Amino acid sequence: MFIDARQLPEETSVETAVCIIGAGAAGITVAREFIGRSFQVGALDYDEATQTLCDGENAGRPYSLIGSRMRYFGGSTNHWGGQCRPLDEIDFEERDWVPHSGWPFGRSHLDPFYERAHSICQLGAFVYDAAAYEARIDSRAAFIGRRVVTKIFRYTSTLFGQVYRDEIRRSRNITTYLFANVVEIETDESGRTATRVRVACLQGNKFWLSAKLFILATGGIENPRLLLLSNKVHRAGLGNQYDLVGRFFMEHACFKSGILALTQPTVLEALYATNQEPGDHHGVMFRRCMSLSGDTLRRHRLANYCAWLSHLGMLSDGGPAHIKGFAQYLKELKAVSLYRLVNYAEQAPNPDSRVTLGSGVDALGRNKVRLNWRMTPKDKENARRVQSVIGQEIGRVGLGRLMLELSADDDPDWSPDLWGCYHHMGTTHMHVDPRKGVVDENSRVHGLVNLFIAGSSVFPTSGFANPTLTIVALALRLADHIKRLMT
Repeated sequence: MFIDARQLPEETSVETAVCIIGAGAAGITVAREFIGRSFQVGALDYDEATQTLCDGENAGRPYSLIGSRMRYFGGSTNHWGGQCRPLDEIDFEERDWVPHSGWPFGRSHLDPFYERAHSICQLGAFVYDAAAYEARIDSRAAFIGRRVVTKIFRYTSTLFGQVYRDEIRRSRNITTYLFANVVEIETDESGRTATRVRVACLQGNKFWLSAKLFILATGGIENPRLLLLSNKVHRAGLGNQYDLVGRFFMEHACFKSGILALTQPTVLEALYATNQEPGDHHGVMFRRCMSLSGDTLRRHRLANYCAWLSHLGMLSDGGPAHIKGFAQYLKELKAVSLYRLVNYAEQAPNPDSRVTLGSGVDALGRNKVRLNWRMTPKDKENARRVQSVIGQEIGRVGLGRLMLELSADDDPDWSPDLWGCYHHMGTTHMHVDPRKGVVDENSRVHGLVNLFIAGSSVFPTSGFANPTLTIVALALRLADHIKRLMT
């Protein structure tokens, strides 16, 4: 059932068993698992005034705060590209060369939830074995399966707000409040139990929603913002006793860098072109990417990474100006085609890359968010070293040469072309120790008995894979845990 919250009388009090705040991939996934229980979410259709509540201040790298998330039913799946893959095994490991890394569980623990998530995302079979997609590939790409490997992304057109709208609407025991914005989470005097949330509509009316259990699922920027705003008992905000809420904001660093001159372009282009290819018998599109094996990442102490090839032209066209001095060597090599690498890189967790509250206020009178996204020289060094390994392998098998464009210096502004993929991760990261994480291994906020967080804000590390499939898998895992608590 859908209710337009703008029609509720002022100071209405609603009581329910479970309150879910947020209706993106995480919130809708949890809600579907709880059919038969009441819950609260946000607006159904896009509303420009509501969208402005996402605005804020930018203190770090340039970033679009309004354009990077959608504040209505379905969340950012209303405009996502559908690119999916699970995190790699190494992404869950504690790596001494990646500070603050390590999940409370491994990839194998999450695999059953990934399989269930595949069904929800409508991705077909849970298959990511590159060999299943390489029957047409020239065997001369001899490095495949050694240091440099092929990995697979699968694609979905599943817009959660559309695909699951009727199912949620028809459920008699699910109440969805539309155009409703949670502005504060209240607790008892001890600050250990969440008791109710304050909800406001832009039209002016406010109401309360009380529950036995609360799940916060508003994304990697709004999750920490709401915890910080909820500061009546804990002055630093909920879950923030060790000043961790909002820290470790991570993005996937996307950038174009590295000129690849190929002697046999059809070999690698067939593998790693940026375009999607027709799907398998499930009808799902897929795309291959170039990456490093887990053993290679461990041996060289590197963060995770993948890349595609973007065609620049033939060598006879002259190519980019800064490689013209390289032209004679390339002619002797008999390179005929030039490509630039399109890179997706894991960002190492950085406590100084963070979300805080800004000085301005939004239309509901709440402090706007202040984002300080920071990349470090170590992130740049990692990208350069990964590309060096790729270049060595391409040269070893006689396919061409890779010219590194990233400079070997400590300039943190290492790539003017670097952009974020609108993947907000890490700001309420998971750790069993409350001194090192905001939520525990079951996504419960440390210090509170009945407040949980769903979504990529709980990721301790990001890998290079788009986060949605992992968001859905973790939401299923959380829903199973909540079911056990409620029985």
